[in-house]
Amino acid sequence: MTVHSKKTILIFGMPGSGKDTQADLLQKNTGLVRVRTSKLLEDKFNNTDPSDTFLMEQKKIWHEGKLNDPEWVTSIVIEKIKELSGKNKGTILSASPRTLYEAKVEMPLFEELYGRDNIKIFLLKLSDEEAVKRNTKRLVCEANEHPIDPKLVEEGIKICPIDGSLVVTRTLDNEETMKMRLSEFYNRTSPIFDFLRENSFQIIEINGEQPIEKVHEDIMEYLA
Repeated sequence: MTVHSKKTILIFGMPGSGKDTQADLLQKNTGLVRVRTSKLLEDKFNNTDPSDTFLMEQKKIWHEGKLNDPEWVTSIVIEKIKELSGKNKGTILSASPRTLYEAKVEMPLFEELYGRDNIKIFLLKLSDEEAVKRNTKRLVCEANEHPIDPKLVEEGIKICPIDGSLVVTRTLDNEETMKMRLSEFYNRTSPIFDFLRENSFQIIEINGEQPIEKVHEDIMEYLA
């Protein structure tokens, strides 16, 4: 299924809700381009000059499971969105915007570039208990952090079926960091949902505790 190129899809949900997995599937099945905020930040951190005190502090914050400076993150995301829109490409964002500040800046831009009717917002619902369970057992590929299907994890997979790199545990996926990430989600990300509803954006809630394939089917129904 090819989705109109001038469309943007936003996927929200607490850590472990499957945002990255669904974003990967949507990119594969819609022709839209996935924008990974975490990857944009990691690229910055991987090339950090030790003398750059701001980036070093942001890198420390990121490793603690906290959200980075909203103004800085927003500038990075906006730069990428404008680049893709300029090439007439639609986008998929998972976990972005992450804070109320980011939402207030980014949503008007999405409207300007894509039009309100072409913005689709999904919220993957998950319990705290399931989030912790999933994240502490989650594996990704070393090269591109492709999320690994839990079924393959149980089978003891060692190599990513997508790019052939090693399967590893993310540094952020431990119980202590997870508690911080959940706290950040409730305190800093959840207020976005009230903001969106107050501004007449529809938020489509999807049961994120279903099998991956069923979650994807439910999302695709709204894009048909």
